[in-house]
Amino acid sequence: MSVLKTVFMFSGQGSHYFQMGRELFDTHHVFRHWMTRLDRLAQEMAGGPIIDAIYSAGKDEIFDRTLLTHPAIFMIEYSLAQCLLGEGIAPDLTLGASLGSFAAATLAGCMSVEDALAAVIQQAITFEDTCERGGMIAVLADRALYSNSTLAATSELAADNFATHFAVAARQAHLHAIESELRTREIMHQRLAVSFAFHSRWIDQAQAPFTTFMRSIPCVKGTLTLPLVCCDQAAVLSELPPDFFWRAVRNQIRLRETIAQLESQGTYRYIDVGPSGTMATFVKYALPPASASTAHAILTPFGQDRKHLAALLQAR
Repeated sequence: MSVLKTVFMFSGQGSHYFQMGRELFDTHHVFRHWMTRLDRLAQEMAGGPIIDAIYSAGKDEIFDRTLLTHPAIFMIEYSLAQCLLGEGIAPDLTLGASLGSFAAATLAGCMSVEDALAAVIQQAITFEDTCERGGMIAVLADRALYSNSTLAATSELAADNFATHFAVAARQAHLHAIESELRTREIMHQRLAVSFAFHSRWIDQAQAPFTTFMRSIPCVKGTLTLPLVCCDQAAVLSELPPDFFWRAVRNQIRLRETIAQLESQGTYRYIDVGPSGTMATFVKYALPPASASTAHAILTPFGQDRKHLAALLQAR
């Protein structure tokens, strides 16, 4: 029996929630070490503790402040990746969707974790300083619905995840009307806890200042340590284009096409290193029926993080 290549998958905005990773933070020393270390760095850059924002009790507000959620997602993902590495599970490839491209590129040898965290926080600051408010809505329906409705007039297709799941991005003023149309047509949908219309023209104001900042980040040139799977190009990269991190958050997430491209090259063990396990779910639905690949979640909003980790370690 051949050994499957391992893919670490890193999700982006919308995959976060209060208390994410709490079990591992309380019980796993490697996960806690990296969360604490990155939190100290983030406090200096973001002006406040990120760990408190994630784990403070009694929070009633929506967890959608980009200056908090951006570094929070990155910290969770990088800490979980280090946790897996400490347990002897290493990736053969990394895959990043949107914001998750920062953690994926860092694990692939593009830049230091300190520079990556600085870039994540600066991107959040740039969005908050330059972009109008907006949002994203996940839709459980065939992608053809987007073309055969009024959605295209008020939104942009932000993500194509699998055959019956896509996401749209829109200005704040249009979100209620989009939800109303979907309810009228009895189509399941969910608004994501984000403050901006990522992967659409409504964030273009952030491109220039973010690109200027990224020129100060000393990314590794040439070949990466690991191949990096790019969800906006649906391709495996051995080196990154100069505008990689902007394209990752601006262009459409083509996860369905990306998984199809990988599956045409072999079989894989896809490990979701994001906060919610949604990438693993998407991949399960995106895999061809005859595929021998597997998909695994660790963190989910429903807990049992240690149980999921133990099951993954047992299955090695």
